[in-house]
Amino acid sequence: MVMKEYYSLSEVADLLGKSKETLRRWDNNGKLEAFREPMSNYRLYKKEQLKVFDELDFLFNPAESGNQVTPNHDYSVLELFAGAGGLAVGMEKSGLKCVALNEIDHWAAQTLRNNRPNWRVIEDDIRNLSFSEYKGKLDVVTGGFPCQAFSYAGKKLGLNDARGTLFYEFARVVNETKPLICIGENVRGLLNHDNGRTLEGMKSILDEIGYRVIDPRVLKAIFYKVPQKRERLILVGVRKDIDIDFIYPKPYKKIFNLKDALKAGELFPTDVPKSNGSSYPKRKKEILDLIPPGGYWRDLPLDLQKEYMQKSFFLGGGKTGMARRISWDEPSLTLTCSPAQKQTERCHPDETRPFTVREYARIQTFPDDWKFAGSISSQYKQIGNAVPVNLGKELGYSIISFLNKTYEQYQLEERIFDFDQMSIDFA
Repeated sequence: MVMKEYYSLSEVADLLGKSKETLRRWDNNGKLEAFREPMSNYRLYKKEQLKVFDELDFLFNPAESGNQVTPNHDYSVLELFAGAGGLAVGMEKSGLKCVALNEIDHWAAQTLRNNRPNWRVIEDDIRNLSFSEYKGKLDVVTGGFPCQAFSYAGKKLGLNDARGTLFYEFARVVNETKPLICIGENVRGLLNHDNGRTLEGMKSILDEIGYRVIDPRVLKAIFYKVPQKRERLILVGVRKDIDIDFIYPKPYKKIFNLKDALKAGELFPTDVPKSNGSSYPKRKKEILDLIPPGGYWRDLPLDLQKEYMQKSFFLGGGKTGMARRISWDEPSLTLTCSPAQKQTERCHPDETRPFTVREYARIQTFPDDWKFAGSISSQYKQIGNAVPVNLGKELGYSIISFLNKTYEQYQLEERIFDFDQMSIDFA
């Protein structure tokens, strides 16, 4: 996407992660008014109108020179809910060191062990584990905990109120180890989960255990060298005895597409390797054969729309992920854990089939030498659940920048700390 002075309704919807229906509603009620292109009557937005959205700051101040920064020390990371290693590999690429990773799924843990024999991979339920041995030895704790609601006890939620949830386990480990910074990541839906109360409760718990919460931010992967419209909510807690702010990575103005993912180019030096993958049932393939690149179920004849969509045909909403064939010149839609399921097809541009395992991995920016353990369905699940590697790398640069400043400031100022609580080693 080239920076320009005018943006279409579809482009602004992608930029903000909103539906086109939402933008039309905003236009009608005056929240974000579009103007009509004289010839086509299409809704357009002036670039200046988008300044009100903090997440679109990169349109005006793009990261031309990149976010890359070199660590001044060996910074240690404990990763919880590590999955198949998307975030861990990204942070490794940025220069951070994983001292341990916890993952309950056997095949995901096996993937980590197979690819990084030097990593300490702890395959177990986090509820069975204590990490107190790492107290005072960690700079960072990360974790992609599942989004679970919990009951409120009064206006201010405490750690014990979240018992039974996996966020409780994340916060418990942070409290046990006392890193300088903790990073939680989750789906965008956490913003509105239980009308926003779940996220407010999480922030309250981090505050209780001694962490100042930076305003959560939804990072859109397409702006961080990932050829996929994936979004992750990032929740950052900085220990309260550190008065340095964490700065989120600046987005890039170049958008990569499916061709960049699967063909030799800037992202990868070779075409995607051949690999196994799923296939569509015979009738489904016959119907998807009729979908053009970039198209979806509405490109079918009316009788086939009704056959394919069944009851969904009569419901509202665009359902643009159904019977969807991705084109070469657009980023992929968000990958799911099962590439052939009806609600979220991601069909190859030229061949009527789901993406293969290695194509899936490329779209998530895993390196080609990162091999996945287990059955084909397990491999798809591991990749579909992962944080894109390149997004993890850019987030890692922000963490390193924060840690570099923290080490430098507290060494220079010679401030007095409770060394039982500090993880900086001044030796």
